[in-house]
Amino acid sequence: MFRGLLYGSYRKPRELIWLFGIGIFLCLMGEAFFGYLLPWGQMSFWGAQVIVNLFSAIPLIGEDLSIWLRGDYVVGDATLNRFFAFHVIAMPLVLVGLVGAHIIALHEVGSNNPDGVEIKKKKDANGVPLDGIPFHPYYTVKDIVGVIVFLMVFSVIVFFMPEGGGYFLEYNNFDPADPLKTPPHIAPVWYFTPYYSLLRAVTYPLFGIDAKFWGVVAMGAGTLIFAFLPWLDRSPVKSIRYRGTMTKVLLAIWIVGFFILGFLGTKDPAYKFFGAIPGAPVATPQRLLLPVFPDDADLVFRIVASRSRAG
Repeated sequence: MFRGLLYGSYRKPRELIWLFGIGIFLCLMGEAFFGYLLPWGQMSFWGAQVIVNLFSAIPLIGEDLSIWLRGDYVVGDATLNRFFAFHVIAMPLVLVGLVGAHIIALHEVGSNNPDGVEIKKKKDANGVPLDGIPFHPYYTVKDIVGVIVFLMVFSVIVFFMPEGGGYFLEYNNFDPADPLKTPPHIAPVWYFTPYYSLLRAVTYPLFGIDAKFWGVVAMGAGTLIFAFLPWLDRSPVKSIRYRGTMTKVLLAIWIVGFFILGFLGTKDPAYKFFGAIPGAPVATPQRLLLPVFPDDADLVFRIVASRSRAG
């Protein structure tokens, strides 16, 4: 996707290819989320609780939608069965269909290239593009090399370091799920952290609607904005090779911002990014530790406070 951003692969006539690619991207996100609950560890359980509870922020239908997704009023056996079905059957079938459609659309207009040359504009008498090269052996050999390198890295991770220092398998997730014990800090795995930062960036209500809803809107907008790039980009050229300095600067700012959001998504909500000591954490209000059930959290804190005064 990033290479597509660099070389304008979303531009005409490849809008449909790009949209199918965005669909694949969203399905992979769903596949990762549904599979995350299946180990039934602490972070899996509470991560699913937080994310599914976000749908309750949607006006009018939110509560019913979140109950429908869970299959119950809380995350339990019904939720696990549903997520297993989504992860193993539903999402893979959708992915197969999207990948097939993606390949068919790609075959129709051809691949993009760093120079932005439309290879299918000039053809010989047999309909073969004059500016193109055969798929075999050029692309097959290149792709085989990429597959081999990927399998080598993948094998090293699977056989020698499956936990990946806590980035692939979180240490907290080795603890069995416990609905009565909230983890000190609920955070998604690293590839979801930029969107998680957008989710919790909105902390105040707008137009009388809860801040949680606008956080969901921000996260959704940050994800779906890519689908509108073919119509938002009005530049006369495709490739970044021939674009101005401003485009390259803005793209660099976007990259830096993406990594900063990913970093902040791994931290506590009260993490102080700029302070006397850069990155120094501040005192964490315990109220932030129970984001799922705010009413119950308030009740717990009142009970604890009353007992403390009585003591």
